[in-house]
Parts: sequence; structure tokens; C-alpha cells
Amino acid sequence: MSTPGHTTLITTPTFARHSADPWTLLAEGGAGPVRPREDGALPHDEVLRWMAGADALVAGMDAVTAEVMDAAPKLKVIAKHGVGTDTIDLVAGRDRGIPVVCAPGSNSRAVAEYTFGLVLDAARRISASHAAVTEGGWPKLFGPEPHGRTIGVVGFGRIGRLVAGYARAFGMRVLAHDPYVPDDAVTAAQAEPATLLAHADVVTLHLPPAAEPLLNAARLQAMKPGAILVNAARGDLVDETAPAAALHSGHLSAAALDAFTAEPLPESHVLRTAPRLTLTSHMAACTPQANRAMGLMVAEDVLRVLAGEPPHHPAG
Repeated sequence: MSTPGHTTLITTPTFARHSADPWTLLAEGGAGPVRPREDGALPHDEVLRWMAGADALVAGMDAVTAEVMDAAPKLKVIAKHGVGTDTIDLVAGRDRGIPVVCAPGSNSRAVAEYTFGLVLDAARRISASHAAVTEGGWPKLFGPEPHGRTIGVVGFGRIGRLVAGYARAFGMRVLAHDPYVPDDAVTAAQAEPATLLAHADVVTLHLPPAAEPLLNAARLQAMKPGAILVNAARGDLVDETAPAAALHSGHLSAAALDAFTAEPLPESHVLRTAPRLTLTSHMAACTPQANRAMGLMVAEDVLRVLAGEPPHHPAG
């Protein structure tokens, strides 16, 4: 496959970070990758300036708006270096005849493994012990064993099903809820379709972005007293003041969050002072394997579109 004379603008620093293969694929395919900054996402004003010469765009968490598209008269394809395309104006892309591609499934195992790590950390207080020991303490922190407990998986796609499998390996009962997955498919995956908030010892979220928070104060109060909340999906799934209040009151025994409505987390954010809470920097997908797979998937689809072929992984 050859697309001579094309330029691919890379605005995310994580593309090809752990493997040169995606970069090489674009270069050898004639889609000359250009990354103006290696140390961080490209600022919006610089994006607009560089878009003028771009035939393809590989973006990370930066917003790809109609304004960005209109700054690129040669733009033929937009690739999300990731799975969720909520940062890209898909309607604007369709209106301009610019296909958008992404990398579904490329980070599913990474996120699922990390999610279960958060479950273990929240239950057994691993990071809390680490913090205490580094400050000179030597606490014996008690927490429940997952075995025999019930986990509620909200969102039963690729990641949710992998999390369910890890939970079963730990001897947990698995309840699942997903409005888009039939009950028989949930049962076939060895989980129980259920309204789960009142019954789960652990609730973990694996849904795409929501127009309004899925878990607000009322729904958190409907959770089983002493339950654990884990969110390694999207920050806007949770009204962040609600888990902070539930942790302070003791209604939640612990929580672990890897995604937030504002990132980086603001210095004065209410979650920073909540007890029994693990906060991480939206890094569930950060494995070398996922990074390589994600890069190769979007690079291949960029080349396909530039060569006049349909992409394997269109968004929307």
C-alpha cells in the first residue's frame, strides 16, 4: 500500500511511544508522520497552524472540532489514537466528508487488568499502606478478600467481560448491567444480568461517555453500604462530589478512580481530601502492548483511507 506525498500530523505524544512500528508503517507507506512536539499534546493554536499541511491527523485527547477541520484544506482522514471518539466532532467530520477512525479493542486487556488492580488496591488498601510506610509508619490495614464477594460490572463490552473473568478467577459472584447487551449474552459470559447497585460489594464502570452522570448522589446512596466504587472508564460517568461525600460519611468503604471530568485533577478538587480513595492519572490503558497495537491499528487505517480504501475501524 502506498500513499506518496502525504503528511500525517501527530498531535499526541503517546503515538509510537513504546514501539517504532506504527511510525515506520506510516513513513514507509508514504504518509510522512510529523510530530511538532514530543513532550506533550500540541496546543490548540499550534494545531491550527500545522493543520494547513496535513492530509491525515492522529489525535489523542485534544479536541478535534469543526474549526480544526476547516484549518486543513487537504485533510482526508482523522484517527483517534485510542478508543473513545468523544473528543472528535463526528458530525462535522461527516459533513465535510472526512472519515474518522479509531482503535477499538486495542487497550481492552490493559484497562481490564488495571481495573482489577484498582479493585484489589481499594479492598486491601495497598497504596494507603505504601504511603504510610514511606512516611515512617508501619500500619496493619485490614480489608476484605474478594473471594465470596459480589462484583457489579456496569457496561458489559470487551473490557467489562474481561473484568468479569478476572473476578470469577478470584471467586467472586458477577452481576452485570448493560442496556445494549441482551440478558442471554450476559448469561453466556457466566455473569448474572441484574439491577446491581443494591447487591454488589464492588461496582465498576465500563461505559462510554454520558450526557449526564450515571452515578449521582441518589444512585450512590442506593449502593450497598460499605461497597467499593471503581471507575477506569470516563470521568463524566460520576458526579464527583457524590463519591467524596459517600466516602466521608462511610457509606462507601473505599473507591478507586482513574478518570475525571477535568484532567489533570485540579488542585482544589473535592476528591483530593476524600478518605480511603485511590486516585490515578487516567493511565489504565498505558501498557507497551496496548500502545503498539493502538498505533498500528490507526496507522493502517490512515494508509487505507489515503489510498482510497475503506478503513477497518470507522468511528460512529
